[in-house]
Amino acid sequence: MAVSLDIAALRARRPEGIDIAATQGDGLGCHAGKDAMRAAAEAAGLSATLEQYKRDYPAGPHDQPQSMCPAFGSLRVGLRMRRTATILSGSACCVYGLTFTSHFYGARRSVGYVPFNSETLVTGKLFEDIREAVHASAKPEECDAVVVINLCVPTASGVPLRLLPKQIDGVRVIGIDVPGFGVPTHAEAKDVLAGAMLKFARTEAEQGPVQAPRGGRSERPSVALIGEMFPADPVVIGGLLEPLGLSAGPVVPTREWRELYGALDAAAVAAIHPFYTASVREFEAAGRPVVGSAPVGHDGTAEWLEAIGNVCDVPRDKIAAAQNRWLPAIRGALSAAPIRGRITLSGYEGSELLVARLLVESGAEVPYVGTACPRTPWSEPDRAWLEARGVRIRYRASLEDDLAAFEEFRPDLAIGTTPVVQKAKEAGTPALYFTNLISARPLMGAAGAGSLAKVVNAALANRPRFDAMRAFFEGVGTGHAAGIWQDVPRIKAAPKAQAPEKPVGEMA
Repeated sequence: MAVSLDIAALRARRPEGIDIAATQGDGLGCHAGKDAMRAAAEAAGLSATLEQYKRDYPAGPHDQPQSMCPAFGSLRVGLRMRRTATILSGSACCVYGLTFTSHFYGARRSVGYVPFNSETLVTGKLFEDIREAVHASAKPEECDAVVVINLCVPTASGVPLRLLPKQIDGVRVIGIDVPGFGVPTHAEAKDVLAGAMLKFARTEAEQGPVQAPRGGRSERPSVALIGEMFPADPVVIGGLLEPLGLSAGPVVPTREWRELYGALDAAAVAAIHPFYTASVREFEAAGRPVVGSAPVGHDGTAEWLEAIGNVCDVPRDKIAAAQNRWLPAIRGALSAAPIRGRITLSGYEGSELLVARLLVESGAEVPYVGTACPRTPWSEPDRAWLEARGVRIRYRASLEDDLAAFEEFRPDLAIGTTPVVQKAKEAGTPALYFTNLISARPLMGAAGAGSLAKVVNAALANRPRFDAMRAFFEGVGTGHAAGIWQDVPRIKAAPKAQAPEKPVGEMA
């Protein structure tokens, strides 16, 4: 993408906010590497943004777990919201991959894209094109908000989305930078946009009356929920809260702008997924207490109901009544579908520790849990509970960590990402893909216990089939049977035809 340009001429007509020096050299190219791109972004005036990301999403012990492009998380949040338009600013190959992935995961909405080249990037024309695209998209009859996402190259080049108008004809404009060199995982990128939207909505609510949620305000104090969950889980949580005199509030990330106001109006916030640091910051700025963990399993539900009741000033007898109402049913569901086997667990959704708790309470041996997300205060109850039962937890786990745990513990079932599942099946071990088969199931209350046990026990029961297939196909596709020629094959000449022998007694 690099071209020869007259930098002096470009400087003379650049718009304010573009740092030409930061755009020189390989720092602009995707191939330049994270260090070069981070240095370019800092030179372009994004030091504060990158430092905030470092605090919100600490990268250790590994620089970055293997995952899909982080920006997919923010893109997913915007595409799942009603009356929200999304525009991407980045390299064409990145935009193609992100839009393909978004539609693979069920998006039914177009994604805006502002193309660029080196000249439009360094002269500031790209920013002008983005601003023009935002004005064209900000139709109040169709949109409540327009989201603009800078990918790696525009972020490294300092394309100043902060200079976009905050509103156009009543349509909010949210500009965020989501570079792969600044946000570790796509899960945390969800928080980048959710936090930015909460901040915008909180500012609006502080300035005067705002629109009520589509379903109206709850008559009971509500508990806002943080984290993308299986659709039945918020309903189950609402039932768990009912004896406390509380209700389940909106789920953040929300499905509509007006739900942000309802979430900020909640009496308390439940960080079901514990990595939404920016979102938690906005709730705390609004004076809302935040509770970690989730109502999973017997112990998790008992502790969570007590924690929620305490922060909402619910009388002790009501908390005890809620526990007595729900805990026996959960214990019954766990005992009715026990899990017997050793299971290693890893993923990048942020709910890995919750799933591990449910597996352990169901009777499974879980020696290892790996999560691509960082350790935060809101996952501490889960960490303490699991480690007290001998579970090794690896935050910011890499693929190498997960595979090493598989080799070390030789589980009866491996739950993990695609390459972990592939490795396990190659070894003849049953495996389940965490994202599609585990996180896409209810986890809360008695329904969660029964649902998880059903799919896990079905997978564990497949071990004889794996053994039979492995024995049948032993050696196929490996070594000399791999079907790969190491040398150019030599074609042997056909033998010369010989005259047939004459029958005895035949005349010449």
